[in-house]
Amino acid sequence: MCRLPLLVFWCFQLWEWVGSLLEVGTGFHNELTGRENIYLSGAILGMSRAEINGRFDEIVAFSEIEEFLDTPVKHYSSGMYMRLAFSVAAHLEPEILMVDEVLAVGDIGFQRKCLGKMSEAGRSGRTVLFVSHDMQAISRICHSAIWLKDGRIERTGKAEDVVSEYLHTQSKTGAERIWNVNEMPGNEAVRLMSVRICDEAAQSVYSVDIRRPLVVEIKYKVNVPGKVMTPNFQLYNEAGVCVFVSFDQDPTWKEDPREPGVYTSRATIPGNFLAEGHFFITVVIATYDPPNVHVNETEVVGFHVVDPIEGDSARGNFGGKLHGLVRPVLKWETDLQKNG
Repeated sequence: MCRLPLLVFWCFQLWEWVGSLLEVGTGFHNELTGRENIYLSGAILGMSRAEINGRFDEIVAFSEIEEFLDTPVKHYSSGMYMRLAFSVAAHLEPEILMVDEVLAVGDIGFQRKCLGKMSEAGRSGRTVLFVSHDMQAISRICHSAIWLKDGRIERTGKAEDVVSEYLHTQSKTGAERIWNVNEMPGNEAVRLMSVRICDEAAQSVYSVDIRRPLVVEIKYKVNVPGKVMTPNFQLYNEAGVCVFVSFDQDPTWKEDPREPGVYTSRATIPGNFLAEGHFFITVVIATYDPPNVHVNETEVVGFHVVDPIEGDSARGNFGGKLHGLVRPVLKWETDLQKNG
């Protein structure tokens, strides 16, 4: 008997804390309409009817489901359900907002609104906990990240660092590959020694700022004279689509045979060219007269391009998902012709 008051007190204290912890969709009742669920969620958060009324129109407008507001949510599609749930969660302003894969539903315009609302919540001093498998979205909107594996914390830190390590582990491809002498790919003519992804300071990097250039470095050993060796690489995105192929066009070696020795060829990919995402490099070394492929190593290295969304990349101030394999910053000019 003496334990009951303590237990009840502890439960009320816990509920007071959880009352400000709103996961998207928590508190919705399938038999109630969208309108009724807005008021239910507000009541769970401890808001008065007057306070909910003050934000009601904004919630409905954001969700874009006005036509179905008086329909029970059990008849909503998953996208409609998540639209309303996120709108309620974002506008009733809990101290901690939990968002679980909300960006997986809805069109690009709605995803952009969600990203903007989460960023606004963060700037106001509230905590946003975003749970997702979308590495690009995490890189765009999160400052810190926690990687959970088998129910345990695998890594915590800056979002871009945690994302890079996660992708590295999943792909089993790093930013640098070095072969032992007796394992170097190739044949009697040429052997591939190493491949690296480097930054401007010649340091190996796996996570690359979209605005900065990166260097693909290929080191190889030519063993026989008289062959015009042409190193090249193929760049693939995470969907397996070839983004481009680049050949060594250095005029010093383009037409001349390479004498025996160790060579290092570097190709620079400019900043604001690739889109954000994960990429892999396949390296080839060939001769073309007569045609012969001496080295063909697939996915030897990989890297991850991150857009920090600071307004000076190709996306400007747009926070949603951008399509396309490349993302150059083009020169725009606009003239104004005044009337009259």
